[in-house]
Amino acid sequence: MAERRISFSGRFGFVLAAAGSAVGLGNIWRFPYLAAKDGGGIFLLVYLVLALTFGFTLLTAEVAIGRKTHQGPLTAYDHLKKSKFSKVLGILACVVPFLILPYYCDIGGWVLKYFVAFLTGHGMDAAEDGYFTGFITGEVEPIIYMIIFLAIIAGIIYIGVQKGIELSSRILMPVLLVLIIGVAVFSMFISHTDESGVTTTGLDGLKVLFIPNFDGMTFQKFIQVVVDAMGQLFFSLSIAMGIMIAYGSYVKKEANLVKSINQIEIFDTAVAFLAGTMIIPAVYVFQGSEGMQASGPSLMFVSLPKVFAEMGWIGNIVGAVFFAMVLFAAITSAISILEAVVTSLIDKFNMSRKKATISESLVGMVLALIVCFGYNILYFELRLPNMSDTQNGQILDVMDYISNSVLMPIVAIMTCILIGWILTPKTVIDECQLNGEKLGRKGLFTIMIKFVAPVFLFLLFLQSSGIFRMLGISYFG
Repeated sequence: MAERRISFSGRFGFVLAAAGSAVGLGNIWRFPYLAAKDGGGIFLLVYLVLALTFGFTLLTAEVAIGRKTHQGPLTAYDHLKKSKFSKVLGILACVVPFLILPYYCDIGGWVLKYFVAFLTGHGMDAAEDGYFTGFITGEVEPIIYMIIFLAIIAGIIYIGVQKGIELSSRILMPVLLVLIIGVAVFSMFISHTDESGVTTTGLDGLKVLFIPNFDGMTFQKFIQVVVDAMGQLFFSLSIAMGIMIAYGSYVKKEANLVKSINQIEIFDTAVAFLAGTMIIPAVYVFQGSEGMQASGPSLMFVSLPKVFAEMGWIGNIVGAVFFAMVLFAAITSAISILEAVVTSLIDKFNMSRKKATISESLVGMVLALIVCFGYNILYFELRLPNMSDTQNGQILDVMDYISNSVLMPIVAIMTCILIGWILTPKTVIDECQLNGEKLGRKGLFTIMIKFVAPVFLFLLFLQSSGIFRMLGISYFG
């Protein structure tokens, strides 16, 4: 028997949960790298403009769809407009978090492993060459940490919306914010003198982040900056993953949706900028410009431990705090990913929350085991369309490519078509203004959802999927 739809206790609970979803690994390990690569302040400005236009549009659409239908991503679109188009869109929107969950839990296990290493005083070991590779290629330890991480988020989802998701967000998010600010402040004021006597400070690294660098900036490179910033928005705002629809479905009808969306935008953008402030100054001080060329796992699990090791005894403390912060961010994001699938099972198949949570967690664990084995007994090398000639992918990379580079842009494009042309933008606007609130960017929303966003998303799809590369087109990077 389906359980009655329970809502967040208030707007603040929803904002914290949604912000917790948005503040994940993408903000921490991808945003700083792109900012350093794409001209510092130039990237930040482009990202901010896109967040207030492109990101606002998709975030508003998804949250409004969730509240209007009180359904998870699998069934929400079909409740708006019964058609084959909406059914396919719902399935794709649910497949995205289903694919992301297994490898996100594996990465969450990696974070947990490094947190334990630094917490127990073994941070120097984590900085040694081959430590990360040795860990992920192991056949037992990565599985243990993955299961622990999955058990944590499954337990929170199992408890429920208010006592699980909302309560954990109310506890974790303030702590997460304090840790981020603390590490960012520390990073800004560290200094290091190299063998030649040259002293570099965190403030020097901060200039790399915030001061626009126009060296070699051409129109072609600027377009690449725009594409990079737009791609980052998917990770930063958790859009096109079904997550915001799921969370929106738990928002009360009397809640001010416009204020909530604005607060999520502000919170997420602030944390993204703080992530850059945390990482770029520290890496620049100890490894210079070359160190900032790393992103993803190589940045977090290889480059940063070496930075902490060069700090001396205090590096172990800073590393423990840093990985505690990353762990909290990973947990809040993974909670939302699992919830997007669980709420879909509840709404579509009338499953209880407990049964849906256990079922999806078991399936997710099996797939996560396969991802773990992709680094040992199931190891293979595959060059994906969006990879350079020197890169090779494993099972994790294949799942990431399908979900992030292919399905997410497609889901976003289809959402724009459904809201912009089949249902009209008024569907979302009316939901946002349900209680007499004013959607201040109403005109912008209409133009973006109908015209601008679909074009941008199509270009992003061609770029992120590697189609430009396969066609030999280099205009977009």
